[in-house]
Amino acid sequence: MPKLSVIVVFYNMKREAARTLWSLHPEYQIGVCADDYEVIAVDNGSSQPLSSDDITQLGDNFRYVFYETDSVSPVAAVNAAMQMANGLNVALIVDGARMATPGLIRKTLDGLEKFENPFVCALSWHLGPDEQNLSMLKGYQQESEDRLLEIIQWPENGYKLFDIAAIAPSSLPGFYSGIPRECSWFAMRKAAFVELGGFDIQFQSAGGGLVNHDFRNRVMKMPNVRSVALLGEGVFHQYHGGISTNVHAETRTLTLDSFQQEYKNIRGVEYTCQKSPSVTYVGDIPEQALRFVHAQGNAEIDCYARYLCDPCPGVNFEFQIIKFCIMPVSSWGRIWQW
Repeated sequence: MPKLSVIVVFYNMKREAARTLWSLHPEYQIGVCADDYEVIAVDNGSSQPLSSDDITQLGDNFRYVFYETDSVSPVAAVNAAMQMANGLNVALIVDGARMATPGLIRKTLDGLEKFENPFVCALSWHLGPDEQNLSMLKGYQQESEDRLLEIIQWPENGYKLFDIAAIAPSSLPGFYSGIPRECSWFAMRKAAFVELGGFDIQFQSAGGGLVNHDFRNRVMKMPNVRSVALLGEGVFHQYHGGISTNVHAETRTLTLDSFQQEYKNIRGVEYTCQKSPSVTYVGDIPEQALRFVHAQGNAEIDCYARYLCDPCPGVNFEFQIIKFCIMPVSSWGRIWQW
């Protein structure tokens, strides 16, 4: 039995799927082997589906599932894939356009092994100079992204993704800021996912609307849940015409308003982010990611395990000792000359 089942949902994204899946491959992920985890690639009724052969040739720990549906929501596909999962623990990337850093699976397993009822989450980034709704207005597109990935010679060093990315709005202000309101990568016990009833099938908006936010809130209300935020790891959104990430501001506002209305229709109240009762930080921070540490100014900072100056009450620090200096924007801005 694998320790972890990683479920990734795709919809009409052959280009993005190839990179996402390779970023989950044992040759890319460090500190793990194929026996430690499985990857279930779920195609949510795409009109241009992925090739089963392309998935299975990645290795025995990769599976392909085509979920037959007319729904624009991935909720039913996620729940079905969770039932197929063989692992004691499950992880989810609900938007298959998100590439992973090389230590994501190892650090996730570390977090899962620490507690009886863990909920492990990683932050999210957008490839490109800004959040992609803004980058696209300045000409950023798939070809721009391809060139950026060539510049950093991905996948030779996956942590260089931090060099060509902007933190997603839902993950602001960065590392050491708790559990984000939307978890683009999360992992937990499969039994706990089932106990919660999985994703709520009532969320039928494109992309699932606020189903991810809703599930996070429900997890935060579970008794004895232990929230774990990963340091130095994350997922990176590729430009693919996403329902809310790759549209103009006016369209995005209308889309988010419709998501809010669906949430209110289902829950009877406006969406608000449920506070996490306590957060444990697991991992360490590579040089490329230091500029995303939540800190004021460019001051030198010493970080120690169980650091006494918690940014949030009840937060614990569990990571190796680091000394770093937050980099000014001027030191990395030239990378955007695509």
